[in-house]
Amino acid sequence: MSTEPLADARVVPFRTHNRTITETDIVTFVNVVGLHEPFFIDMEYIKAHMSGRHRNRFAPGPMIISLGMGLLAPTVAGVIDQVLEGREHGPFGGMTGVQARVKGALFPGDTVHVEGEAWLRPPTSRGYTLMDLRHRVINQHGEVLVDFTETITFLPRGTVEAE
Repeated sequence: MSTEPLADARVVPFRTHNRTITETDIVTFVNVVGLHEPFFIDMEYIKAHMSGRHRNRFAPGPMIISLGMGLLAPTVAGVIDQVLEGREHGPFGGMTGVQARVKGALFPGDTVHVEGEAWLRPPTSRGYTLMDLRHRVINQHGEVLVDFTETITFLPRGTVEAE
């Protein structure tokens, strides 16, 4: 299955608003998802076993990905509509995959935003429409912290959802 855009696909760029991350944001995420590893909950362990800036609290990679999705959330429907404009497709079928590369750390006090683009892949042999949304979570220094692509699916035309 190709991850490249359709030859005639509309590639829609986007940029989100900024968000400054707090220590409370990180602690809340760690507790909600249960990442009770010493790297995230034990400051004495961190100070004794980590080096450089990582001797302070930092966000887990899944949190940075979640922030990237969340920052796009207020405008994602418009991005999707632009990519799908003039294309036949069925109802939204959900997210089917994420491919991510963590490149840098996120610390309390950092301000991030997301830059990216969205495009359609070639339709599948079973009639599904796939769209990729590439997110680059960027900090206030212009450093890309995480580069990830989320794939969403639209069911084949004529699919009727059960009520």
